[in-house]
Amino acid sequence: MKRQNIEKQLINGELDVLFNELYGENGLKGQRKRWGKLIARHEELYGEQDIRLFSTPGRTELGGNHTDHNHGRVLAGSINLDTIAAVSLTADTSIIIDSEGYPAVKLDISDLDMNPSEINTTDALVRGIAARFVALGYKIGGFRANTTSTVLKGSGLSSSAALEVLVGTIFGTIFNDNKLSSTEIAQIGQYSENNYFGKPCGLMDQLACANGGIVAIDFKDPGQPEITAVDYNFHRAGYTLMVVDSGGSHADLTREYAAIPREMKAVAAHFGKENCRQISETEILSEMKALREKCGDRAILRAFHFLHDNTRVKSQLEALKQDDITTYLHQVNSSGHSSFCYLQNVYPGKEPQDQGISLALNLTESFLHDKGACRVHGGGFAGTIQVYIPNERAEDYIKFMNKFFGEGSVTPLRIRQNSSMMVLE
Repeated sequence: MKRQNIEKQLINGELDVLFNELYGENGLKGQRKRWGKLIARHEELYGEQDIRLFSTPGRTELGGNHTDHNHGRVLAGSINLDTIAAVSLTADTSIIIDSEGYPAVKLDISDLDMNPSEINTTDALVRGIAARFVALGYKIGGFRANTTSTVLKGSGLSSSAALEVLVGTIFGTIFNDNKLSSTEIAQIGQYSENNYFGKPCGLMDQLACANGGIVAIDFKDPGQPEITAVDYNFHRAGYTLMVVDSGGSHADLTREYAAIPREMKAVAAHFGKENCRQISETEILSEMKALREKCGDRAILRAFHFLHDNTRVKSQLEALKQDDITTYLHQVNSSGHSSFCYLQNVYPGKEPQDQGISLALNLTESFLHDKGACRVHGGGFAGTIQVYIPNERAEDYIKFMNKFFGEGSVTPLRIRQNSSMMVLE
């Protein structure tokens, strides 16, 4: 569809029903303007083209902190913050992706070999996704795209996974007639991040971005994760879901992240197993002396965290199914306590003086007075916490935290039911 036709639909409000589903009732005017700027920028970059529009949500982790990489359970939800793209096709094998605020990605997908010089770059992610599509027998092709995102980098809402799933959705929709499931697209993104980008991530982020709504994911068999959807509205239950950016950079934290699965798996290896999903607390207790000597205390604590948080996800899911917000929030707080004390991903061990997450948790607990919940959000070590604030206190909480972490540090979230999708063609 040409830019002028899309603009008419935006002006006439023809996309408002969809925008309401994606973003909520507030801000429709802002979304019309946002999408209008996106398509205008596309024509500015690439000339007049037939344009397709895409939207991929960010995600919020609701339960199961660092459990996915050891074949555990997680609870996650797609959110109303998204990465959107305007896309037009080319007749060659070149890809250009111009993302607002970042250098443009430019590559030729006739070459799908991993390039060591691209490690830790978006170019690597895109090339890896294209390579995996081909390896699985799917089609790929060249395109021109520009994107803008409200899933801010370093926010703990999975901006990188959103981009991976977006690229996978573009390939899957345009070149493969929607033959791929959301799970396949997520797995392709994880493959690229693991093998081309060079980060040993789990699959939770990609699956949560690829699916809509709240999903419980069981990674007992990572090749065929079991996904259970649950429809729940936290606001109707009396609470506003938010994340708070405590500051701090995720740069140079790859070793901290990688140590968590490595240490958990080292404990499992003592019993001849590959991951912590295959061992029990009783086994750890029976081999405590040998494990302390072989793996160290922190590895044991992290294994205990895995076992307990893995069970907590089942309790959280059941609480949501039964509309038991009290039990759910109790489990959220318990998970946060376990992450702080046993998983130990609230601040980096090499720089213990930098504890923005710890400070944000302390301030939030003093504000809540046991009426709500909070926990470290996502990978940890720097970045965000997740909070559930009584609706009537939400605005006061935002003002309270902004005093310490700056205007805009608190982001209210809404669970989005729509999956990664092509919005318009």
